[in-house]
Amino acid sequence: MTAHIPVLLQEVIEALAVQPGGRYIDCTVGGGGHAAVILDNSSPGGQLLGLDADPEAIGIANSRLGGYHNSVLLLNENFTNLWTVAAEHDFYPVNGILFDLGLSSFQLSNDARGFSFQRESALDMRLSPEQGDTAEDIVNKLPEAELAHLIRTYGEESYSHRIAQRIVEERPIKTTLHLARTVELAVGRRRGKIHPATKTFQALRIAVNQELKHLETGLEKAMGLLGYGGRLVVISYHSLEDRIVKRFMSRESSDCICPPNTPTCICGHKASLRLVNKRVITPADDEVRLNPRSRSAKLRAAERITEWTVPTGMANGIRPGSTGLLRFSDN
Repeated sequence: MTAHIPVLLQEVIEALAVQPGGRYIDCTVGGGGHAAVILDNSSPGGQLLGLDADPEAIGIANSRLGGYHNSVLLLNENFTNLWTVAAEHDFYPVNGILFDLGLSSFQLSNDARGFSFQRESALDMRLSPEQGDTAEDIVNKLPEAELAHLIRTYGEESYSHRIAQRIVEERPIKTTLHLARTVELAVGRRRGKIHPATKTFQALRIAVNQELKHLETGLEKAMGLLGYGGRLVVISYHSLEDRIVKRFMSRESSDCICPPNTPTCICGHKASLRLVNKRVITPADDEVRLNPRSRSAKLRAAERITEWTVPTGMANGIRPGSTGLLRFSDN
């Protein structure tokens, strides 16, 4: 199995302002690389709740983090369920929340998952086997115009119509290499370092896992769990994700979100975040040389500047007598 290398590791610890005794949520725990260092830096007394939609990731993280005993709880959950999980385990408010939105090395290298066009495998691309449609379903069932729109919107692919037309001509497409060859036939072979199928595979993965919709929901839920001074840190890997993160943090760090031509503020919005880094943080050249997959990573961070109150949508899930402390003995 390919070794898991956490991206922007030191930058994440600094952006989260990890402190001894703090409570943290890793919403995409993956191989547990970031989680292990967060636990190291929050010792003594630190606690971490780790989530991942991929059950295989939870198994790997459990192996890596087994030595932290009662300081960590790992759950096979999508981060859209943050409030439910936090209420069930009395884990609120928290000092920091991390989203690392990239695929892990073990996901890309697993031949059965279908995320990579470098090897032959079924066109799956689901983060969880419990989800619905696979990439194969989308590729073979979607009408040509809808498929072109999907590839254009989620892949930012300028040749989307040409690719969709060729896909329809080649149906049925069952494997990753068949799809990659089909894209090559539509747009030509590799130019430069980026494979011509890269954007199409990105688009299908986003669609299969509803990644952009889930990110918007996850950010809102995360905001509701941050205590005063708590940090929200997000690492994104393409412009669609980064745009959502940037827009969310910009909105929540503004006292007014009225349209620019509004003469006086009528929205009543008050800033709840402060931007930690006004400029996006990217990996240093040395990191990119050691881990080429980090080259597109962008880190944004913000700090909560308002007191924590129980979010309305979470209140019904809180048990009477809850203390807001994680009870590891329950599991």
